Amino acid sequence: MKIKTKLYKEQIKEWPEKGHHIMAQFDDEKIVVYQSYRPEIGNFAFQNQYFGGAFSLNRMTWIKPNFLWMMYRNGWGTKFGQEIVLAIHLKRDAFERYLNQAVYSNFQNDIYGSKETWQAAVKNSNIRLQWDPDHNPYGDKLERRAIQIGIRNQEIVKYAKEDILEIEDISAFVKEQHQFILNNELDKLMIPEEKPFIPNNREILKLLKLNDD
Repeated sequence: MKIKTKLYKEQIKEWPEKGHHIMAQFDDEKIVVYQSYRPEIGNFAFQNQYFGGAFSLNRMTWIKPNFLWMMYRNGWGTKFGQEIVLAIHLKRDAFERYLNQAVYSNFQNDIYGSKETWQAAVKNSNIRLQWDPDHNPYGDKLERRAIQIGIRNQEIVKYAKEDILEIEDISAFVKEQHQFILNNELDKLMIPEEKPFIPNNREILKLLKLNDD
């Protein structure tokens, strides 16, 4: 694997306990995001290094930069239709482009002022934004919020073939680490190394409700 890993027990000492944070593995060129698919889609993406085949360009796809949130969502790769877990090395400027366009999937009065304004923004947007409770390895809710980004229309076409640097199949790694969860051996759990991501465009910090301290 090309993603960097670190013991979970060491990482939680450094992570923020609450607030809105984009927890991710990233550098100046890329950010790693996660998706889970049925074998027909996941295997095609890994083997061909782009999304095609049974992957639909006509429906929204959701990406998650937070590994443990993805594990909560896919049951550590055990849920039907989510067996193939992909680590997608996404161009950082593409991810930043998504954030700059993002519209909340639910009404935020302090941002949009009226439901009509929000509904118009949703209708015209290619990018959807959602904050959910983050989760620990056992799936318990945390006070910290985790982000997921929905991509559709013209942006999903770019995402599928242009925005991705590399696609890794990390299903075996996920299965291996899941055993430590099942055995209550968190001291042995290794997960991707993550820290809070702050967009280059700091003008959107308020829109994203990001904590940047």
